[in-house]
Amino acid sequence: MALLTDLINLDLSETTDKIIAEYIWIGGSGLDLRSKARTLPGPVTDPSQLPKWNYDGSSTGQAPGEDSEVILYPQAIFKDPFRRGNNILVMCDCYTPAGEPIPTNKRYNAAKVFSHPDVVAEEPWYGIEQEYTLLQKDVKWPLGWPVGGFPGPQGPYYCSAGADKSFGRDIVDAHYKACLYAGINVSGINGEVMPGQWEFQVGPSVGISSGDQIWVARYILERITEIAGVVLSLDPKPIQGDWNGAGAHTNYSTKSMRNDGGYEIIKSAIEKLGKRHKEHIAAYGEGNERRLTGRHETADINTFIWGVANRGASIRVGRETEQNGKGYFEDRRPASNMDPYVVTSMIAETTILWKP
Repeated sequence: MALLTDLINLDLSETTDKIIAEYIWIGGSGLDLRSKARTLPGPVTDPSQLPKWNYDGSSTGQAPGEDSEVILYPQAIFKDPFRRGNNILVMCDCYTPAGEPIPTNKRYNAAKVFSHPDVVAEEPWYGIEQEYTLLQKDVKWPLGWPVGGFPGPQGPYYCSAGADKSFGRDIVDAHYKACLYAGINVSGINGEVMPGQWEFQVGPSVGISSGDQIWVARYILERITEIAGVVLSLDPKPIQGDWNGAGAHTNYSTKSMRNDGGYEIIKSAIEKLGKRHKEHIAAYGEGNERRLTGRHETADINTFIWGVANRGASIRVGRETEQNGKGYFEDRRPASNMDPYVVTSMIAETTILWKP
């Protein structure tokens, strides 16, 4: 008799050309990921080959019950690490039946920014450091922490090994490999300063693909934590007190910054970001004021400062960039729950298109 795992792992290609496409979209909170699957007649290599689909927006907080249909437009394809074979994950964005982007569709405006000729010419590269916290399912308390109590103070946990210091490595490593299998450009992982907190990095990615990859990586992480019976939290400050928060540091460069003389372009871009500090902070994630306190490797939320190799700054420039006179910089302000479509396009818009 076949076991459940045997059936889950069935290789469809042995008996049929049909594939399963898991359509993924962002729900009404702007952070909740939703998905549903459909059967397609054969393998697909480009989103343009995929049919549009629809869902009940009244059940995701995105449409009224009397006119609930929301249309999914396929935008990016990834290999499915769960079903494997020719099966795929499809990142979609959401529209009304009339073809208007719905209010929670942040990809639409990002795509407009990234298709602007001036932005295309600059080839914006992003590397996003996604921090997250693993929580025990029934008590919503960090993985590895004594229930209702606290572990020893921060210090031994960052990039550590050992049963008393590192919690959830099997989940983290499974996610790492699943993302690489899917075609996401994950460049690394590490344990974070607060126990039970981890980070993965995606990039370098160009333009809109950075947002697509982060969202699908988050979806894969949600699925893996579901299997493991653990809860994923993107809260920027899951535990109050003397514990590090969770961010999504966004590393950024343009072609001009990467070329000779780029350091002056970088300084000019940082100056522009400083002038729009309040607008950026407003778009950089809910609850970020609990994280950006001026402590725990952050700058105060109301202050804009930049510096070389300064992890207490809003913007950090690496020593190598300073020495080479070209390179990239890191925006340390985005929270772990930020929308990567919003953050990446806003940085490009401010530094390339905005004329103060």
